[in-house]
Amino acid sequence: MEQLESKIVRNLPDLLVNDWKNIFISELGESYFESIQTKLNEKMLTEVVYPPIDLIFNAFNLCSLADTKVVIIGQDPYHGKGQAHGLCFSVPHGIPLPPSLRNIKKELDLDLDVIFSHEDGDLSSWAKQGVLMLNSVLSVSESQPGSHIDLGWQRLTTLAIEKISQEKEHVVFLLWGNYAQQLAKHVDEKKHLLLRSSHPSPLSANRGGWFGKRPFSKTNDYLVAHHVEPIQWL
Repeated sequence: MEQLESKIVRNLPDLLVNDWKNIFISELGESYFESIQTKLNEKMLTEVVYPPIDLIFNAFNLCSLADTKVVIIGQDPYHGKGQAHGLCFSVPHGIPLPPSLRNIKKELDLDLDVIFSHEDGDLSSWAKQGVLMLNSVLSVSESQPGSHIDLGWQRLTTLAIEKISQEKEHVVFLLWGNYAQQLAKHVDEKKHLLLRSSHPSPLSANRGGWFGKRPFSKTNDYLVAHHVEPIQWL
């Protein structure tokens, strides 16, 4: 198993399937990216790493640059068993909702004035409509939040944000919490809409600044105003 996983880590670029591969091609040959792969390989020999390696670029593979309308930025993947599948805040079918995702769905209820199903936390349908659900750090060790922050993923994911800002127009950036808002400096606010709020985690949301911000309807209002197909959030 260790030999198989090592082979997969060394070939991470092969896991990209759309226009992002061409955008990242120069980065994937850089020494820092080789370092990421080496460190991942080392961690996988002694630790459980999430998400599964074949899903590590899931956010990019489900939402090409050409299709990107909305960007949601998280920090790093969920670190519990079965939770992470390469999309920030999302969990696979059948996995109980983490607290932040539960608050996201509560805000959907308030924002869109509907009774939303709170049982399914798989947000892949958003990604397939053009929502890039991007964690700034793309991997994590089991039960160790923030454990891969020093691997170097941020250089690659920041490049993605910069490319969207430079090459697209009228993209909505949903910046939830201080960490995401620090990345606003990479976005041209003259071309795009930035919607800032507190993080949906219970600690932040209960202090105010999350509920009632209506990010989903505001996103769609902006997209429609610029002749872009809105997101079906439900």
